[in-house]
Amino acid sequence: MAKKSKDENAVYKIVEVVGSSPTSWEDAARSAVESAAKTLRDLRVAEITKLDMKLDNGKVVAYRARVSMSFKYED
Repeated sequence: MAKKSKDENAVYKIVEVVGSSPTSWEDAARSAVESAAKTLRDLRVAEITKLDMKLDNGKVVAYRARVSMSFKYED
């Protein structure tokens, strides 16, 4: 019988955060991940699920990225 790997039966929690940046969606996504990493341990995967922009008088004033991230539950 094959030995099971340590992560084979792992359980992950998914959280969603929104980052913003006045310069780009990439910076907005990076901001979301870096902020979440301050309080969540062992982040594994980040997926951008939505991009949008904040407007003021018809001008883009901020880029926003909604990011889903997963981290492993600890035993």
